[in-house]
Amino acid sequence: MDIETKIEVLKKRIFEAELGGGEKRVREQHEKGKMTARERIDYLLDKGSFQEIDKFVVHRCHDFGMGKNRIPGDGVVTGYGTINGRRVFLFSQDFTVLGGSLSETVGQKICKVMDLALQNGAPMVGMNDSGGARIQEGVMSLGGYGEIFKRNVWSSGVVPQISVIMGPCAGGAVYSPALTDLVIMVKRTSNMFITGPQVIKAVTSEEVTPEELGGAMTHNTKSGVAHFAEETDQDALDRVKEILSFFPQSYREKAPVVPCTDDIDRKDESLNKVVPTNPKLPYDMRDIIRKVMDSNTFLEVQRHFATNMVVGFARLNGHSVGIIANQPKFLAGCLDINASVKCARFVRMCDAFNIPLVTFVDVPGYLPGVNQEYGGIIKHGAKILFAYSEATVPKITVVTRKAYGGAYIAMSSKHLAADANYAYPTAEIAVMGPEGAANIIFRKEISDAKDPNAVREKLIEEYRDNFASPFRAAEVGYIDEVIFPEDTRPKLIKALMMLQNKKTSIPERRHGNVPL
Repeated sequence: MDIETKIEVLKKRIFEAELGGGEKRVREQHEKGKMTARERIDYLLDKGSFQEIDKFVVHRCHDFGMGKNRIPGDGVVTGYGTINGRRVFLFSQDFTVLGGSLSETVGQKICKVMDLALQNGAPMVGMNDSGGARIQEGVMSLGGYGEIFKRNVWSSGVVPQISVIMGPCAGGAVYSPALTDLVIMVKRTSNMFITGPQVIKAVTSEEVTPEELGGAMTHNTKSGVAHFAEETDQDALDRVKEILSFFPQSYREKAPVVPCTDDIDRKDESLNKVVPTNPKLPYDMRDIIRKVMDSNTFLEVQRHFATNMVVGFARLNGHSVGIIANQPKFLAGCLDINASVKCARFVRMCDAFNIPLVTFVDVPGYLPGVNQEYGGIIKHGAKILFAYSEATVPKITVVTRKAYGGAYIAMSSKHLAADANYAYPTAEIAVMGPEGAANIIFRKEISDAKDPNAVREKLIEEYRDNFASPFRAAEVGYIDEVIFPEDTRPKLIKALMMLQNKKTSIPERRHGNVPL
């Protein structure tokens, strides 16, 4: 065979591999509103940067007639390329090939590219669109999942891992996304569940649709498994690009710095009026966050889950920062089970990848209730304490209003090794709220008074002014400075720049025992 013939053979094989499951299945994919595996890669990566790996791999199963159904590349496209000039490794499951099911060889392809990401210190992006394990291969396909899970764990905290759910993801397949840093789902076309609606109906007689059971909004509002819900495949891939812009390539690097066109000394007098004078009135903490960050930008994470807690990414003077904030607009900003888990996981992710933490505090305490206690609020609330105490990145805290009891300690207080702690003049820092404290401390005076209500209100205000004042905490050094709200942005930037070269560590150990 001469060289021209060999080249033609190569061209033919490339064409067959890139055709996937064929034109009919590609058309069906498009009719569902979904992109193909290769279209997703082309959209995500910089033009011309994709380098494919294992293009001609085929499965090795001959049972159940599978020997006659072998397509080059099998059910996944793997390789590497760049996003905005920065290296990423990826896999994109191909639903047009045997439903994107995971075979032994599909598992090996994914593991190979995950190993390369880990060894070369670059992010790993997985695009999931699969019917699950390839039943015809039995335990071989299950072994493939196990190998993937192991690599997810090995890569955790080493390189950023992002999962994009762009179709079905069921059974054991769901555990790989759950082990990654961030999960993005596409509305209406994606779902995740351990057991599907038919199995649930057979076992429990409950009837539920795939969308209700494991759709994008289910996992963004109820379970907290997913972090973003996007309208289309393209929107989901745009979100991947945006997220990665805040992350370093690996834990060995600092997060990228982008040019800042926003005045670092910018003051905003409207901040002086954001926090209501009446401590019982709600306000939106995002109004403070956006006004303080570069160009009023803020990428919120898990926006629909545990809405009494706000987390997300932003920039200060071009530097990536992780934002954690109580949200007084919902449940008065109380810490409950879901908010605790949301906060702790985000803090640990930022700390793993050298992203400084900025915390805005307005928290009246942990949410009381039988369901919270039975659900383990003690254990879950302790996760926040663990996460902040363990974090060694720069930690900056601003108390805007309430900071009571154990919740004050938990929200990046000086006692958990926060580096810079500020408070607004409206801050109230105490063991409990003035109402409760006055009722306990001045019980006799109130009960003996001719007008108990009037005396109670007077004593509450006295306690608020004298004992819940931010100046009390400032006098003992637990608050570094009481600041004018309008100065928040320049104060945060100066603190962040001061902490740029921070080096600290926690006691040497194998690993901590997180209160799971």
